[in-house]
Amino acid sequence: MNDLAITALLIVALFAILGSGVWIGLTLTGVAWIGMELFSSRPAGDAMAVTIWGSASSWTLTALPLFVWMGEILFRTRLSQDMFRGLAPWMQALPGRLLHVNVIGCAIFAAVSGSSAATCATIGKMSLPELKSRGYPDGIAVGALAGAGTLGLLIPPSIIMIVYGVSAEVSISQLFIAGVLPGLMLALLFSGYLMVWALRHPQLVPPPDRSLSLADKLRESRHLIPVMLLITAVLGSIYAGIATATEAAALGVLGALLISAAQGELTWKTFKDSLLGGTRLYCMIALILSGAAFLTLSMGYIGLPRHLAEWIASLGLSKFELLLALMLFYIVLGCFLDGISMVVLTMGVILPTVQSAGIDLLWFGIFVVLVVEMAQITPPVGFNLFVLQGMTRREIGWISRVTFPFFLLMVAAVTLIYVFPQIVSFLPAQMHR
Repeated sequence: MNDLAITALLIVALFAILGSGVWIGLTLTGVAWIGMELFSSRPAGDAMAVTIWGSASSWTLTALPLFVWMGEILFRTRLSQDMFRGLAPWMQALPGRLLHVNVIGCAIFAAVSGSSAATCATIGKMSLPELKSRGYPDGIAVGALAGAGTLGLLIPPSIIMIVYGVSAEVSISQLFIAGVLPGLMLALLFSGYLMVWALRHPQLVPPPDRSLSLADKLRESRHLIPVMLLITAVLGSIYAGIATATEAAALGVLGALLISAAQGELTWKTFKDSLLGGTRLYCMIALILSGAAFLTLSMGYIGLPRHLAEWIASLGLSKFELLLALMLFYIVLGCFLDGISMVVLTMGVILPTVQSAGIDLLWFGIFVVLVVEMAQITPPVGFNLFVLQGMTRREIGWISRVTFPFFLLMVAAVTLIYVFPQIVSFLPAQMHR
């Protein structure tokens, strides 16, 4: 069989098994087994055992369950309510007023939670009822939350950056640092859009709450101290070169436990629930990663990545055309798969092509994260859309419609990092000095 026929057969097998309701990790393992058994001379059982063990025992991956657990602990504290109290007084003077709490709250929480869904759910539980009670329109409040929730993937520590770093053998600490400026840029784009919207629809923005003196504002800001200390401890230790990503994650878990204890919410039940919640989420991710590692090995033995890379190279695409094609590819893929599955499924095939085109893998990591963020709000399988549907009980079509302007802002962000790659490379370059 030629490469095209083999590829078609494996893709059909992939979607057939996925469609039957089998878990993604097991589906990837099954397709890899089919590929090795039918089109390779290497014994599939031996290869699967070695690859899955190697994937599961990676030291670099240790940061992942720790960051997931940290997010689960904070999810069960008063952190989100305290953030609203601390941020709200400072937002009253901006056009759009408290709508900016969604964006800034998500940006802050993203810096202590590596998950987009956790960021969206936590800030949404806090902000949506508050905004509704004050008379802010549902459409712009939900749209801003869906868009800003994706900052959980870009602002470090990010689960998907860890997954990409392991897949592409890129320094996770460098990826974390590279994600800071693009994350802040995207948050500014979101806030800028909210200001323009508010200036165009002043009648839809409720009047400000009672005005507070500077002393009162500063007094309310004390509620931000715990989360800011945790962000400083986790990210500061990485940027200062004191700790690796894994050590910083352990520090983050300790800090989250201390915050929970200080708030009087560290009971045996919350500890157990956070540990079980983190374990469940990590086991799902680890199973997907193990299946993807085996699929990557299987594809390598069949020779598909090399042949695909050669075929794409023969098309003579420019760097811009290649990136545009990849962006469209990931957006379409996002209609069917979650972000982590998209990254681990495709890296083995796409990385050789990207390297042969002379694209820096650190920059490409941030590009992939941004494009996967778009997929988080791409119907019908945008994870943030599902989270918001569960919270608001609205139709997925309505949520997709109010989120679309923020999708376009992400396209603008990808364009900006292409035109100005220094947005990604500036901070990592400073660390090497």
